[in-house]
Amino acid sequence: MAVFSLSDFADHEQVVFCSDDKSGLKAIIAVHNSNLGPALGGCRMWPYASEEEAVRDVLRLSRGMTYKSAMANLKLGGGKSVIIGNPRTEKTPALLAAFARALENLNGRYIAAEDSGTSVDDMKYMAQFTAHVSGIVDKPTDGGTRSGDPSPATAYGTFVGIKAAVKAKLGRDSLDGLRVAVQGVGHVGLDLAQQLKEAGAKLWITDIHRESLAEAAKVLGATVVAPEEIFGLDVDVFAPCALGAILNDQTVPQLKASIVAGASNNQLAEARHGVELMKRGILYAPDYVINAGGIIDVYHERIGFDRAALVGHVEGIYDNLMEVFERAQKEARPTGEVADAIAEERFMR
Repeated sequence: MAVFSLSDFADHEQVVFCSDDKSGLKAIIAVHNSNLGPALGGCRMWPYASEEEAVRDVLRLSRGMTYKSAMANLKLGGGKSVIIGNPRTEKTPALLAAFARALENLNGRYIAAEDSGTSVDDMKYMAQFTAHVSGIVDKPTDGGTRSGDPSPATAYGTFVGIKAAVKAKLGRDSLDGLRVAVQGVGHVGLDLAQQLKEAGAKLWITDIHRESLAEAAKVLGATVVAPEEIFGLDVDVFAPCALGAILNDQTVPQLKASIVAGASNNQLAEARHGVELMKRGILYAPDYVINAGGIIDVYHERIGFDRAALVGHVEGIYDNLMEVFERAQKEARPTGEVADAIAEERFMR
């Protein structure tokens, strides 16, 4: 497999293949860009169908982290890591320790945090073997403390971002009566939906996990729909909070929402789908701009946690999106393309 010729290779600074026969570790660490600081991004564990699929995923995700951190005005670069394997059956203490030692060998060029298939507890365990993990410190909240899990900040930032999109597209500040379709009610999606409910929004929800969906419906008083029905609902906002590449040739034509704004990563299957959204008059909140709350949370843990400073920084997502929306309208360009241009101006200087 030729890495340099892959379409997802974007002048990455470093791609490291890690293995350990004793624990069964097979992992890849990708550092995309470190102009603004050390590369920070989640460690994903997933049973990829092939090594090429794993390489493509880590390359795409690490590039996204560079743009996300730059747009969030963080002194961080972009990186990501993937461990090939089923997290439910193949994740062991020995495997995590082996991966932590591989991290340590990079001397801080890449810092890992939890992601799909890994947890805060996994990061805490790995901290016994490396200093280069983050998202592990308990943080103060209004009612006590919470774990290092950054998902609450991701959900809040997405909520703030939806307010920006509603202001830009619909010209209103209140979310009362807003009709929102939330795809995925995991940690972030459920938290976001609760905030929307408290703001007076009317909710439709779906999830591939039936138990999670039923529980969420009880808590939210939301209307449950089948996964394939969520795209065509007559709503104001479609909020994808689950899988990537969800905006594609099959789903975009179904959309009736005037806004797409959600927490999931890599929502556009291809850049051209952002162009198609613009042609259809649908305002798209670029995913790595609106969902930056998590990386902001982890960054503040590293510089000395102050809750007020964190909240203020996350709320800055509103202004970041407004800058994207206003420039996109002025230049008649897709919002994703404009966000990329702004990020590149920041991390390439």
